[in-house]
Amino acid sequence: MKTDPTTRGHPLLAAMLSVSLAAIDTPPSNAAEPDAKEPVAGVREELELIKEEETVSIAARHEQPISQAPSNVYVITDEDIRQSGATDLPTVLRRVPGLEVMQMSGADINVSVRGDNQPVANKLLVMVDGRSIFIDVQATVFWKAIPVTLPEIKRLEILKGPASAVYGFNAFDGVINIITKSAQEMKGTTIQFGGGELGTISSAAVQAGTLGNLGYRFSIGRDQNQEWRNRDALAFRSNKVNGQLDYVFADQSKLTLAGGLVDVNRYDGQIGEIEILSIAPSLSYASAVYERSALTLRAFWNGYSDDALTAVDPRLNGLIHVTDRSGSQSFPFFGNTYNLDLLHGVEFAAGHHATYGLNYRHNSLSSSATNAFSREDRLGLYVQDIWRVSDRLTLTGGVRLDFQTEINATLSPRLALLYSPIPDHTFRAGFSVAYRPPTLFETHANLRNVITLPPPIPATTIPFLVHRI
Repeated sequence: MKTDPTTRGHPLLAAMLSVSLAAIDTPPSNAAEPDAKEPVAGVREELELIKEEETVSIAARHEQPISQAPSNVYVITDEDIRQSGATDLPTVLRRVPGLEVMQMSGADINVSVRGDNQPVANKLLVMVDGRSIFIDVQATVFWKAIPVTLPEIKRLEILKGPASAVYGFNAFDGVINIITKSAQEMKGTTIQFGGGELGTISSAAVQAGTLGNLGYRFSIGRDQNQEWRNRDALAFRSNKVNGQLDYVFADQSKLTLAGGLVDVNRYDGQIGEIEILSIAPSLSYASAVYERSALTLRAFWNGYSDDALTAVDPRLNGLIHVTDRSGSQSFPFFGNTYNLDLLHGVEFAAGHHATYGLNYRHNSLSSSATNAFSREDRLGLYVQDIWRVSDRLTLTGGVRLDFQTEINATLSPRLALLYSPIPDHTFRAGFSVAYRPPTLFETHANLRNVITLPPPIPATTIPFLVHRI
């Protein structure tokens, strides 16, 4: 945690110019020996699956081959997760090139992109099925309390680089979208249990199925592990429950309703450069999504509550205490996020695919660590066009305009060029700008540093201004 009163109220900006090469070298069809045996049917099908290219939606907000994505995208499938033996998502993400995972304690984890990691990392947008689980009021993600169990995950799409042109708020370093399986894909009962050293337990149970046009999926999960400093003491335990219903109408449009809760015991985190918190967060959500052809309407609510106990680095014990305005070192937090999204895609002229939409978000925060009950409004308008100039050349351009209560309007442009000189080889060059606005906590924090020096120097109290870089 850093103090810098001169930069309060200003967004952080990121700009990136990237050039990359994606290549898949396939032998010519006549490369096999004339007397080579024809593969049997089962082997032939497996080879076709291997050759099939992944499609992703995270880069352009509609499905496209990964080689045609205008951003650097990496995909992890459910099979990859199962084969990894991982008990949580941060362990899975360690395998992604350019992604950094830093674990501060048995339960406090920070994830970032391309060297931008830090204690209390705050610049990576994380979503579940397109719903943000980034805690806006605190600029954080509780990685050990992701509101979905591992068996429910179909794949992870990871976009590395600034992406505010299409995602706006907080897509500073990149975006991770956790895509879950449909009721049809999980039909039946799934039970998963795993354990390991340091008291690690990961368990989940999922029941899914269909009743005519109605699909349902319900899950419960429990995870825990012990402390690093004391292998006999509990570091972390979470209990989660989720439910989802989806109904397909006669015109093939779909309505999806979902909700869930994650409750976590008290653990060591978040751990900063000086301040060390002990927190017990509780996360809840409800969402509704309507999809029809190229139109998507999304509304969701995220609830966040916590009771943070503050301390400082043990080397500073007795010298510095952080308190609220009443002198307490216990800070309750209650935050709410209300969000509305509209997204529409259309093809026009020759080779053009345009995507446009708007996003409105209202955040509120109540805490003894702030000067008063605080709230903010955010509004984003964006448009993007993918122009297939020729079979070899594709140009992507987009821009987003965001308004936020605490700062001036922010413009986030994006430009990408893809060139395929020969089949299965693609060059990509891109430029994009992203931003992260100040959080309600950073703007309205009202804490005190009580500094105690050896006698005869009296104790000094100074304001504790919060600004997380």
